[in-house]
Amino acid sequence: MKTYADALDRIRDVVGPKGWIDNEGDMAPYLIEPRGLYQGACAGIARPASTDEVSRIVAICSDTGLGITPQSGNTGLVGGNVPMFSEQDGIIVSTERMTTIRDIDVANRTMTVEAGVILADVQTAADDAGALFPLSLAAEGSCRIGGNLATNAGGVQVLRYGNARDMVLGLEVVLPDGRVWDGLKGLRKDNTGYDMKHLFVGSEGTLGIITAAVLKLFPKPTTREVCICGAADASAIMELFSRINGVLGDSITAFELFNRFAVEITAAHIPGVRDPLDDAHGQYALIEVAGQSAGLKEQLEATLGIALQDGIIDDAVIAASGAQGDELWRLRESIPEAQKLVGGSIKHDVAVAVSKVPEFLERATKMVEAEMPGIRICAFGHAGDGNIHFNLSQPEGMDAEAYLGKWGHFNRLVHDLIDTMGGSFSAEHGIGQLKIGDLERYKSEVEIDLMRTLKTALDPKGIMNPGKVLPPSA
Repeated sequence: MKTYADALDRIRDVVGPKGWIDNEGDMAPYLIEPRGLYQGACAGIARPASTDEVSRIVAICSDTGLGITPQSGNTGLVGGNVPMFSEQDGIIVSTERMTTIRDIDVANRTMTVEAGVILADVQTAADDAGALFPLSLAAEGSCRIGGNLATNAGGVQVLRYGNARDMVLGLEVVLPDGRVWDGLKGLRKDNTGYDMKHLFVGSEGTLGIITAAVLKLFPKPTTREVCICGAADASAIMELFSRINGVLGDSITAFELFNRFAVEITAAHIPGVRDPLDDAHGQYALIEVAGQSAGLKEQLEATLGIALQDGIIDDAVIAASGAQGDELWRLRESIPEAQKLVGGSIKHDVAVAVSKVPEFLERATKMVEAEMPGIRICAFGHAGDGNIHFNLSQPEGMDAEAYLGKWGHFNRLVHDLIDTMGGSFSAEHGIGQLKIGDLERYKSEVEIDLMRTLKTALDPKGIMNPGKVLPPSA
């Protein structure tokens, strides 16, 4: 059996004692992902402190054929961050020690950061500089910017600012042979051939290791308003979105949808969370608008007032302060945690055109309820950009293990429906290990062939995050 003892020794020499972990107990947190769906193994954890160290590690792995699983904050939900090696033939390369904010250019509205900077720290540094970095998601206190870019993270402000790919101007990447591509340019116009950064954003570490990035900064809003509305169904909620979009346009930073079941379980199980509306409603919308205009609240109030008069929505409450706005957001953000407390959950991270959100929810609901009477639908998400987390909680009294055994069956039903509607079976979480079969089923042969061509060209030895994203070759 091939051994890599010499390669591992050389890697240990590169990173030093602080940069190498091979103790079983210390390795454990790196080998499992947050939902516990995947448990991995590897020969050790390399924690380089610089791009040069990453480059030297990757060069050693390229020379010897030692596999690499890049890892940043290890918060991914599809298993792309979990190594699929034996205990000898691969390592994790973690960027968690690369935490330097190299530069903030206020005039150019850019920030250059290393891959291991925690997302919340990027947000704070931007705020301290009088600017905004708008990427925001539930794991922002522990996820790191390298992983956010490698997975093209979404979050709650995609509607206004786009995905992670839309917030990056330049990258520094260590290629699979150890060479470093320095693309750290803070340019908004650079029409000089292929836009290389977009090869690596969203590639989930299969084409190289992102070590640094030039991020876009945005003007800091001076006005913020948050409200929650209740309506009979998703069609009414999306009609409200159309109306608000027509009045407030780019001032809308978030438009979140969630159903009654989501509100009930969150109010029941999360301390300090309550339903802010007096009566129960079939669907809810959390809306945030922000900008520099002092008239946003008046425009929002007027639009909601007309929607109430027209019977589009049944009730609404606007936060009277920033603290109350945070309380409304806490209801929305606590839904995933509440769902864990009411039994097994089969999850779907899907997207359709915004215009088709009501149709999807209606058809998907009828389909799964017919398939399993008593199943409880916890549907929530970023309706303003068409991304819905269509999660299914087990029927009350059903054995959790037996229910979760139906995961693949329900995924197939929901993803087949999404495919017929021209949607996506993975809106923001990526492919990793979990959704390779879906990619093979729903992507065309041409798309998969193009992806394999890129992978072979950049990583001919197949050492970068093997077993992720692409299905095995026939």
